[in-house]
Amino acid sequence: MTTGRRVPRGQAGLLAWMSARLARSAPELEAGAVHKGTGPLGGTAVVDLVDRSQASVCGVVRSVNPRPRANVPALVVEISDGTRTVNLIWLGRRRIGGVVPGTYLSAHGRVTYRHGIPTIFNPAYEIRADRGRQ
Repeated sequence: MTTGRRVPRGQAGLLAWMSARLARSAPELEAGAVHKGTGPLGGTAVVDLVDRSQASVCGVVRSVNPRPRANVPALVVEISDGTRTVNLIWLGRRRIGGVVPGTYLSAHGRVTYRHGIPTIFNPAYEIRADRGRQ
């Protein structure tokens, strides 16, 4: 049953946009903001990474975990570009100055999938203070 009242076309679009925006959770809104901010950095979207290919990724550091692996120190950093997360693993390192949660990074290396998670070992990296802004 309809009320017989018609909503003008412009208002219908605005109402749909507002209801979609209000229905999104805080993590979804944050992921959208991160993805929008990393786009200008020129990296490949993490969701589009191909196994055994060279790739550049950009994103915000979500976690930093030093892990000993078979008596070899390793630093595991998880970054997200808003589409998915990727692990960056530096073997022989326990920490990297400036790489803390919330930092924006650009990283380049060969992608491999470990347990279904895209991973780059010993990537070249750059800490990005500009967050993709020109």
